[in-house]
Amino acid sequence: MAMKVFRSHLLICAGTACVSCGAFKVRERLEKELKDRGLAEEVKVVITGCNGFCAEGPIIVVYPEGIFYGKLKPEDMPLLVEEHILKGRPVPKLFYKEPIKKEIVPLLKDIPFFGLQVLRVLRNRGLIDPENIDEYIAKDGYAALHKAITQMTPEQIIAEMKESGLRGRGGAGFPTGDKWEEARRFKRLPKYVICNGDEGDPGAFMDRSILEADPHAVLEGMAICAKAIDSNEGYLYVRAEYPLAIKRLNQAIEQARSYGLLGKDIFGTGFDFDAFVYPGAGAFVCGESTALMFSLEGKRGMPRAKPPRSAEAGLWGQPTVLNNVETFANVPQILLKGATWFNSLGTEKSKGTKVFSLAGSINNIGLVEVPMGITLRSIVYDIGEGIKDKKKFKAAQLGGPSGGFVPENLLDTPVDYESLEATGAIMGSGGIVICDESTCMVDSARFFTNFCVEESCGKCVPCRIGLMVMLRKLEDIGEGKGQEGDVEFMEDLGQHIVRMSHCGLGQSAPNPILSTIRHFRDEYDEHIREKRCRSLVCTHLIRFQVNEEKCKMCGLCLKACPVSAITWEKKQPAKIIKDLCTKCKSCIRVCKFWAIE
Repeated sequence: MAMKVFRSHLLICAGTACVSCGAFKVRERLEKELKDRGLAEEVKVVITGCNGFCAEGPIIVVYPEGIFYGKLKPEDMPLLVEEHILKGRPVPKLFYKEPIKKEIVPLLKDIPFFGLQVLRVLRNRGLIDPENIDEYIAKDGYAALHKAITQMTPEQIIAEMKESGLRGRGGAGFPTGDKWEEARRFKRLPKYVICNGDEGDPGAFMDRSILEADPHAVLEGMAICAKAIDSNEGYLYVRAEYPLAIKRLNQAIEQARSYGLLGKDIFGTGFDFDAFVYPGAGAFVCGESTALMFSLEGKRGMPRAKPPRSAEAGLWGQPTVLNNVETFANVPQILLKGATWFNSLGTEKSKGTKVFSLAGSINNIGLVEVPMGITLRSIVYDIGEGIKDKKKFKAAQLGGPSGGFVPENLLDTPVDYESLEATGAIMGSGGIVICDESTCMVDSARFFTNFCVEESCGKCVPCRIGLMVMLRKLEDIGEGKGQEGDVEFMEDLGQHIVRMSHCGLGQSAPNPILSTIRHFRDEYDEHIREKRCRSLVCTHLIRFQVNEEKCKMCGLCLKACPVSAITWEKKQPAKIIKDLCTKCKSCIRVCKFWAIE
């Protein structure tokens, strides 16, 4: 049967970010316009996973040209079809950015956000329909699994993984090949393969996007791991807040089973492996490997002591390999293209690429994949195109709620495991939250510490009590109750928590406080000694007043105040009644003359 050929493919991003801002409505209107003009048999509309450029959604990329359209609305579709599809004239009005010269058309590859990335894990993003296994197979999908099962021994698979230098992308950075080798040494059956998709960091969406855009890559990586360690059963633990990822994973599993790529006697070799999706309940601590396994067993998600390690006694006490989504997504290409190909990028100790989510006060919010060793400055300014509203960069928070803050003077730090750790931050799973000059670092430390307090399982005293004590100190400092010695006390207590906590959450939870003290000590001193918050975030330290010289006597602040804390008469400057003021900043937001100080 001959393959149907279309003259154009319109690829619509249907990752969570684009879906939330109307991608499916855009698709519905687009398909209607194509049908009404008799073009449905000439032009194919493809729903893809996350394109990566979340700030520009909904997104359509027109192939074969590769022309990028962003921030689309359903009402834009008649113009797009009429001009671009019918008449062959790209529509400047809908371009990502208005070109300097009208004759220049913004191609996907020419946009800095895309052009400076190196796609390996994300090689299929925005290019294939994640709900169609044939499209994955057409991009060499499951070829690595076939090679692993029919041409390689488990020892050869493990040797290739060790030579590649792939380290776990979930945060700890443990060598993947070593973990698989350890699990293979234990002969007790059954053995299990687990994919950790319990991504709970604020501002992080790497694993979710990979699962939504390329679920078969993760399944293929798990099956290869199973062959290497002699396992026949795998689980994907994905937080329930990711319904689209769970839906596409379940579809991918059913399709792979129907093609004989999962289940019994894969490729007729006698090798059996099947996978199942387990929705997690959303506890952050279940991102820790042993807590995740307890949750899979139907128990409360609480970490246990090590040793024994999971490779010896993991799920149901059996040998288990647990890697995160990005780690497994790397595996098929390493086996297909070779360890040398993989480790040709990166640094001496951090090989390959890393996927990051860019969030916060940055112009290009989205998902990026870059070589290990790239500088943080390049990510922020070359790919992210700098800080929103032309504000100044203040810090980048890396590693999730138990990560640390990297200040401006360390922006040239290479992004690899060791270099980031030296700054007081960690690689984590890959979330980067950008803070601008309006960010209060004391309040930011309080926010992330509060998150860790709420997500602590409470099993061990250092984490359960120590973090709460540190949080109370931060709250006192933010409310103007801080005292001399508080900072030194938090530094000392934080080090104790790091050394004595039971699991990785507690051992890294003091990082936001310790890194902000290290790099922004002056802000702590201002809060404690001067009772002042330079960023005007800690409301207890703010007194609002009207600058009578700047006040234009327009009365806008009076109308905006929700508690009648402002008095104003015509031709008179406004006044703020301090005892009534709740410091909600409504007056600041409406004043066009910067008269509220």
